[in-house]
Amino acid sequence: MSYYQLLVYVHILLFVLWLGADVGVFMLGQHFRKREKYDLSQRLILLQLLVNLDMVPRSAWALMVPLTITVVDAGGWWDLPGWAVLLSWAVGGLWLWLVWDAHAHDQTDRAARDRKIESWLRIGLTVFYLGLGILSLVNEAPLIPIWLATKALMFGLIFASAIMIDVAFKPVGSQLGKLIAEGSSDETEIPLLRTMDRTRIWVWIVYILLLATAFLGNVKPF
Repeated sequence: MSYYQLLVYVHILLFVLWLGADVGVFMLGQHFRKREKYDLSQRLILLQLLVNLDMVPRSAWALMVPLTITVVDAGGWWDLPGWAVLLSWAVGGLWLWLVWDAHAHDQTDRAARDRKIESWLRIGLTVFYLGLGILSLVNEAPLIPIWLATKALMFGLIFASAIMIDVAFKPVGSQLGKLIAEGSSDETEIPLLRTMDRTRIWVWIVYILLLATAFLGNVKPF
C-alpha cells in the first residue's frame, strides 16, 4: 500500500465516521421528540447520548481539513509547499482541540470562548474551500480536474450548511431550559420541536452534499 492509498483509506474512514455517526445523532434526536413514548428524564438521557455521539462527526469534520489538503498534494493533484501541508494540520489540530475542550468544559466561559474561536475558524475555512472550488472551475487551476474542483466547492457548501445547523439549533439551549424548569407541555414542547424541524432541513442538505461529494471522489465523472 502506497502513502497515497493509505491517505485515501483514512479519508474514506473519516467519511464513514462522519456520516454514520451523524445518522446516529439524527436518530437519537428523532426519539427525543417522542414525548408520548418517553418521559422527560428518559428523553434527557437520549439528549446526552446525542451530544456525546455528536463528537464523532465533529472530530471527523475537523480532521477532514488537513486530510483533504494532504491527499490532493500526495496524489499530485495540487503541488503544495511543505509548510502549507503542515499549516493545514496545525489548523485541523487546533480545531479538534477546540471541539473537545469546549465539550469537556461545557456551560463555562472557557467553552464559550472555544466555540467563538471555532466559529470564526469554520467561517474562514468555508470561504477557503468555496473560493478554491470557484477559482479552479473558472481558471482551471490550481485544481485541474473538474470533478476535484467541484468537490472542493461542494466541501465548502458542506461547511456552510453545517454552520447553519449550529445557527438553527442555537435556540434549543433556552428552550430546553424552559422545558426542564416547567415540564412537558405544548407551550414548552412546540417551540423546541419547531427549532429541531428547522435544524433538520440543514442536516438533510449536509447528507445530500456528503453523498454527492463521495460520488465525485470515487467515480470522477468529469
